[in-house]
Amino acid sequence: MDYEAVIGLEVHAELLTESKVFCGCSAKFGAPPNQNTCPVCLAMPGSLPVLNRRVVEFAIRAGLAVQCTIARNSRWARKNYFYPDLPKGYQISQYELPLCLGGRIDIETNGNAKSVRLTRIHMEEDTGKNIHDAHGDASLVDFNRCGVPLLEIVSEPDMGSAQEAGAYLRKLRAILQYLEICDGNMEEGSFRCDANVSVRPRGATELGTKVEIKNMNSFRNVERAIEYELKRQADVLNDGGRLVQETRLWDPDREITRPMRSKEFAHDYRYFPEPDLLPLIVSDAWVDEVRRTLPELPDARRRRFGQEYGLPEYDAEVLTMRKDVADYYEEAVRRHRNPKALSNWVMGDVLRIIKERKLDNALVIHDWPVPPERLAAMVELLDTGEISGKIAKSVFEEMVSTGKTPVQIVAEQGLTQISDDAAILTAIDAVIAANAGKVEEYRSGKDKLFGFFVGQVMKATQGKANPQKLNELLKARLSG
Repeated sequence: MDYEAVIGLEVHAELLTESKVFCGCSAKFGAPPNQNTCPVCLAMPGSLPVLNRRVVEFAIRAGLAVQCTIARNSRWARKNYFYPDLPKGYQISQYELPLCLGGRIDIETNGNAKSVRLTRIHMEEDTGKNIHDAHGDASLVDFNRCGVPLLEIVSEPDMGSAQEAGAYLRKLRAILQYLEICDGNMEEGSFRCDANVSVRPRGATELGTKVEIKNMNSFRNVERAIEYELKRQADVLNDGGRLVQETRLWDPDREITRPMRSKEFAHDYRYFPEPDLLPLIVSDAWVDEVRRTLPELPDARRRRFGQEYGLPEYDAEVLTMRKDVADYYEEAVRRHRNPKALSNWVMGDVLRIIKERKLDNALVIHDWPVPPERLAAMVELLDTGEISGKIAKSVFEEMVSTGKTPVQIVAEQGLTQISDDAAILTAIDAVIAANAGKVEEYRSGKDKLFGFFVGQVMKATQGKANPQKLNELLKARLSG
């Protein structure tokens, strides 16, 4: 039978506040175990939560950016379950009355546009972290993450493929990064995703049995896990089996999902209103104040890059996926107005170096290998003919390794492009004299040998000959 996929995603995004959501402990990642804790986030008797206003502001920013309705009255709830990394025995979250309702995220895959509807965005506190297999048969718990503020962003089951799910996640992360409320680091767990996946006969309207997938720490793993699970479910049904609603873990080493536990329902958590926190009242003035601070978001910036800089759609998409990359590019264009050439360098060599150095996991790349003003200066040398494209590659690598300016490197290594006709002709004549046989072959119709002569002249000039002049002068000499 032919099946279609039905996919919804639940994303947890840690917020970039200085302190936790209900206490004054630091929310920074990477501290020694159990250092960022206090009686409130450890649930000591008599301790009471106090709401961090900044968390609400960040949630409003996220909701406005994806066109949610911001509830003027929302309420906190207790989500009750027992697990060692949850010291209170419950998690403070939102349930019946979340802060943000509705909204959408627009995506595009294979040239097809789609709007993925959002169900809700609500605030909650993060849990601690269990550490297994660290000391033989014992498990440890680090409570530093307890109380770190989270947004849970829940989509409708509008995605029909792993590719659409990946596009949705990338767009959502880009939006949160542009808002500067989440760094989007999947490896550190500050941007986490659970996928709800089911299949149904193509054309059917009733939803199939839903399976939740956890333990996916990269876009690639999310896509692979969904693809595997879709095939697994279809195979079970085609073999006459029955699917059960459950939670499964993605095993990236074996590239399979495996059972974790039966899937919980909302009533399993015994939600009830949080008695230690007042209902949350958000005024119109507060929403308007936050709305005025919203930055230019990825879609708007992508359209502007196409209009203002004349960039192809692909270039604009790549450059605006990260705010810091888009900022870098615009700073370079301000220094030297050649938008397309600078786009090529940023998308190619700059992003390659960033990936190699693993600098792309932070919200903002502070240690750019080549500052934008130096990239612009190098492209200017290229445009004015002072260096060739081949030399520019060498100059760029030297800038990365030494931190020197392109002007310094060209001067110190004598890399200035040779554009003098006499100097180029001298090299051409020497190559022709040394390859008389190939000259006769070329003149008898073997045009492909022209590339051989270009290469030999470039070798003789150490790659410094002006390519355009070299081609013109070489053709003239060989035709004579």
